[in-house]
Amino acid sequence: MNAHQIAVALHAPDSITRAGVTAALRSRPEIRPGGPDEPAAVALVVLDRLDGEARQLLRRLQAPGGPGIVLVAGDIADPDLLDVVGGGVSAVIRRAEATPETLARLVKATAAGQGALPPDLLGRLLDRVSRLQRDVLHPNGWTMAGMSDRETEVLRLIADGFETREIAEKLCYSQRTVKSVLHDITNRFRLRNRAHAVAFALREGLI
Repeated sequence: MNAHQIAVALHAPDSITRAGVTAALRSRPEIRPGGPDEPAAVALVVLDRLDGEARQLLRRLQAPGGPGIVLVAGDIADPDLLDVVGGGVSAVIRRAEATPETLARLVKATAAGQGALPPDLLGRLLDRVSRLQRDVLHPNGWTMAGMSDRETEVLRLIADGFETREIAEKLCYSQRTVKSVLHDITNRFRLRNRAHAVAFALREGLI
């Protein structure tokens, strides 16, 4: 086994899907696909729909110390999207858009502690949180304390797609400071990665 390969545990609903995804991943030399019970840096979960069994699997994978999660779904409703991303799923993609190239990109991003959503899904997520803030939180005077202005500003820029270097330049910080801020946030709130931190802040109305 190549020490530089990313080990991926594949969870698929049937043998045909499993064989197809495994073949697609094996075409990428930087990725080593394996079975669902093998130790891995990334869990790739392929679902037709987010039913009770699928939710149970995701909850098990989201346990502390578990792998990063890439979710390939046939379709996903807005409430489910907020739940899965807020629960620690790093990347989401539709099955129809899951080419070998996109799967490899999402696996590598997840292994690096990053995440990704298709633009329209991200827009739906932001719209849902915005409506939650406008219709429920703000009228009742509800907020959530626990993040400094500097931390929320860093998360806003991450949510806007800026990299660490760009955030440091915009805020006149060092890259080390930006990484330290993000590290503090993820540790304090027991978050898994950047995508989880942004989803958490969005869900709680912090950004």
